[in-house]
Amino acid sequence: MTVINVFKKLKFGDWAIKLGLMTRDQVEFAMSKKNISNQMLGHLCIEEGFIEHEQLAQIIAAQFSFPYVELKGIDDPELLKLVHIDLMVKYIFVPYKRKGNELIIAITEPMSCFKVIDELEMLTDMNISVVVTSEKKVLELLKKMEASRSALDDISDDMRLSIVRETDKGEDILSHEKVSAEESPVVKLVDSTILDAINKQASDIHFETSERGMIIRYRIDGMLHQATDPLSVQYQSPVISRIKVMSELDISEKRIPQDGRFKLKVRDRHIDFRISILPTVFGEDAVIRILDRETMMPDASKFNLDNIGLPAGDLTSIRRMIHSPYGMFLMTGPTGSGKTTTLYMAMAEVNSKDIKIITIEDPVEYQVDGIAQIQVNEKTGLTFARGLRSILRHDPDKILVGEIRDTETAQIALQSALTGHLVFTTVHANNSFEVINRFIHMGIEPYQLMSALNCIVAQRLIRTLCQCKTKVKLSENILEASGLDPKSCDGKSFYNAKGCPNCKGTGYKGRSAIIELIELDDDFKTLFINRSPVSVIKKKSLESGTVFLRQAALKEVFSGNTTLAEANRVTFIEPSR
Repeated sequence: MTVINVFKKLKFGDWAIKLGLMTRDQVEFAMSKKNISNQMLGHLCIEEGFIEHEQLAQIIAAQFSFPYVELKGIDDPELLKLVHIDLMVKYIFVPYKRKGNELIIAITEPMSCFKVIDELEMLTDMNISVVVTSEKKVLELLKKMEASRSALDDISDDMRLSIVRETDKGEDILSHEKVSAEESPVVKLVDSTILDAINKQASDIHFETSERGMIIRYRIDGMLHQATDPLSVQYQSPVISRIKVMSELDISEKRIPQDGRFKLKVRDRHIDFRISILPTVFGEDAVIRILDRETMMPDASKFNLDNIGLPAGDLTSIRRMIHSPYGMFLMTGPTGSGKTTTLYMAMAEVNSKDIKIITIEDPVEYQVDGIAQIQVNEKTGLTFARGLRSILRHDPDKILVGEIRDTETAQIALQSALTGHLVFTTVHANNSFEVINRFIHMGIEPYQLMSALNCIVAQRLIRTLCQCKTKVKLSENILEASGLDPKSCDGKSFYNAKGCPNCKGTGYKGRSAIIELIELDDDFKTLFINRSPVSVIKKKSLESGTVFLRQAALKEVFSGNTTLAEANRVTFIEPSR
């Protein structure tokens, strides 16, 4: 057992001062408050803003004579096989490095190191050394490690697609059980699938019936990934019935589509789920949309526009628009393009104690302090239109309408924008110019829309490459098929997704937003009111400096942030001229 030196006599506060991380006045203040609150001194100092988590780790390391390290991750994934995650969670530590027969662990609490070392030496038969690191970093890493553990691994093999195997005696073995006896395993399957999808930060779960059995897939970062081997055909109906029961849908009706919702409490937080059941030729398919607020925005400090990754020019324009005294800030894009997230980031920047913000949504995707939020409930008659009328009687300064779906909601939202309110809202459309036609089809006159509209923002989410990306040379055929001039691409670098443990083999790590922003000045409004051809409006947009979605996506490609294939997947390929 390798433990460094006997504990020093200097106390926490003495080391904080000696390292220049706190003043004596701050230490004395923290000590006096500790005597009242009985909080741990280090955590109290962080709460008061005297030090940060990394600085706390530095002080603790110096106090107990251990080396300090800044934990950025685990370089060698094989280390995780040496120690069970339950033991790491118990003592809050992670394996840091391995040198021959010596295992170095990163801990957060030196007082517990002796117990950890004793257990690890018996389990691994290795010498154990200790370094100190930030508790916040260790907890974040443990959370990711827990998320990577698939809950589906615990599902009984009997539930997987039955495979006929031939024994040494030449006999065929076929394992089947009655559906009526599978209530408990089916419940376990559905619950485990939902938990696994939450851990993997999936946005949707697809239960798909086929002649091979039921296939379960997750949508992660906009792409579908199969979660497990196909389940036996006999489990298709019970699984769908279980989902219907959870959503309070009619389990006897199997011929028409059904929609529902339910809410679960997972690890002390509530998560909403929206359900869609669809009859197919092989049975009923189900899609569960996961609305996990913690996953969508885990850190409130990151709830601002700077973290979207937009160009400085676009950010400046958006900030100017969201600080307008009145009018409509309109976002458009398909489902799952991050419109609501961007709107909430925009609202968080203008949210202050001297203004009132009210939202009406279906569902409420984020809960933000200082903002009154209303959940649409059509069963009780609380629709977007009815809720919006009530909002206007509550003297708001800014309003968020989750989505404009009908003429009545559109009329009230536009009237609100014309009477001194700033309205944030979304409309489903494929691009900025189609939004106008959507409103016209709702019966809105172009001049009425243009009087209220400040800007139109079209958004998409594009997957960003992991650090394991590899540089590639693309052929002229591929470039031309992508609408690019091969000669103009000389000297430009292209990358492909490779895949590593850090990105779970996908080659991509998260997504970033690309936008198309059209600020509506008088010339633009005149063109729209006169219903000018799209080609004329696009030409005017280019002259005014608008960056279209395709150009924004290609900019990410040329910057090495994503692949050309991903840009082609997200945006339309424009023919080269």
